[in-house]
Amino acid sequence: MNFLKGPRKTTDLADESLLQQYRKSGDIALLGILYERYMHLVYGVCLKYLKDEEVSKDAVMQIFEELITKVNRHDIKQFKSWLYVLSRNFCLMQIRSGKKMQVESLDNLMEFADELHLDDEREEDITALERCKQKLPEAQKISVDLFYMDGKCYKEIADDTGYTLNEVKSYIQNGKRNLKICLEKNRER
Repeated sequence: MNFLKGPRKTTDLADESLLQQYRKSGDIALLGILYERYMHLVYGVCLKYLKDEEVSKDAVMQIFEELITKVNRHDIKQFKSWLYVLSRNFCLMQIRSGKKMQVESLDNLMEFADELHLDDEREEDITALERCKQKLPEAQKISVDLFYMDGKCYKEIADDTGYTLNEVKSYIQNGKRNLKICLEKNRER
């Protein structure tokens, strides 16, 4: 696939007509024709936000995969504009999830280092963390574990647990705060 060239003349059908035909038939080839018209623009958006050619090419393919399901769920008036917003949002989510994994690790949060030979104080801290984690409400405990221990993003946690995205964010934030309070109380003893 050539991401840099403009659309080939594949059909004279209007975007709306192709979209309507895809919704009726479910024929991915029709959606492919429509997407190919704007693929070079999607690539440009991805390159602008992600700043890496290979990552942007992968994103173009992932956006098409998302498109297959999202086209049927949304009322699309102008496909080109809608696709731009979808592409931009996809890239922003990629950036956010990447930064979040780098910035908010459990090690940094709890100021614990991964060491093979933990001294007694570290072992006590880890034990205290486990005790405090057990005191969390179940939803907070699950969300914190999935986010920090399994490295999952908000959307993956929401998909796995059935919680809404806002609930997941809230559970993680409140769980983090409750763990911090519990650990501070534990250190005062």
